[in-house]
Amino acid sequence: MPDPVQDAATPPAPAKPAPARAAGSITMHDVARRAGVSLKSVSRVINREPHVSDKLRTKVEQAIAELDYVPDTAARSLAGARSFIISVLFDNPSPNYTMKLQAGAYRACVDHQYHLRIDRIDSARPDAEIVAELAALLRNGRCDGFVLTPPLADIPVVLDFLQAQGVRHVRVAPENPSAQAPGVGMDDTGAGAAVARLLWRAGHRRFGVITGPANHGAAARRRLGFLAALAELGHRGHVAEANGGFAFEGGIRAGAQLLASQPRPTAIFATNDDSAAGALVACAQAGLTVPQDISLCGFDDSWVARSVWPYLTTVYQPIEEMGYAAATLLMDRDGSDAPPLRQMPYRLVERDSIAPPPPEI
Repeated sequence: MPDPVQDAATPPAPAKPAPARAAGSITMHDVARRAGVSLKSVSRVINREPHVSDKLRTKVEQAIAELDYVPDTAARSLAGARSFIISVLFDNPSPNYTMKLQAGAYRACVDHQYHLRIDRIDSARPDAEIVAELAALLRNGRCDGFVLTPPLADIPVVLDFLQAQGVRHVRVAPENPSAQAPGVGMDDTGAGAAVARLLWRAGHRRFGVITGPANHGAAARRRLGFLAALAELGHRGHVAEANGGFAFEGGIRAGAQLLASQPRPTAIFATNDDSAAGALVACAQAGLTVPQDISLCGFDDSWVARSVWPYLTTVYQPIEEMGYAAATLLMDRDGSDAPPLRQMPYRLVERDSIAPPPPEI
């Protein structure tokens, strides 16, 4: 007797669709099948090996995106000589600079499925101790290379040791770019000159400079660019100078020293924002108002520039972008086409700390 609920004419229930595979279960074999290429080709694209055609890279990256494939870093490391870890090596007195550069390097690592390590070397120590510290870093933790930040990017013992050990490294703001290790930076000399021209156009003819650490090449280039531009503009007077060491406290001391010089400057160029903020305090301690009594310009366009009043006129330095570019260069094994130095753009940021000099001066 036919079933009153279902008889032979009733079509069978449709088969349940196969459950979707979890993103974590997608393998390189799946990517290779989707892209229609070999497993080796997928591996070469993921590992950013040299001499991979744009067509192949596009096919594999499209398959990765469609499958939402996440490469297994541990498996990638076992498959080759890489650890998929890079290190940012620093010794810089400005916490803003260090944090922004690390942020750029970290973003590059996320984009390329790497891990970031942060290491510090005291550049003021004797050469033998620096070498011992570097050897310990290599011995105690694998990494695929180092992003060298100033001043370490210019210390011969650091460069010689890494070169002798065959350790890849990329230099940030190097004093003397070299084909042996690619670098990223900006035109610090041109930026210093731009500050000089800005203050000159505002009517200033008495200047002071707060310099940076003696072993920091970028600080020296900013100073030289500033002084050279003043000479080109026709300035023949004395330019007072004091060292601020790229530190807030150093800027206070340097600012007080400049304000005590005779004749007193009507405009001060500090070669980073930390020391410019310190100079602002020195002006207040001397009973001077910025910019009515004295104009002030910093360098970096860090958070410090907008944490004081008046907001600082400054030079935007692409610190985070340089960190990203340096880390990307380090992760790219095909460095044959990399220029000795990749220049990043800067710009003047005009705010409230510059005005024409007071009429009585």
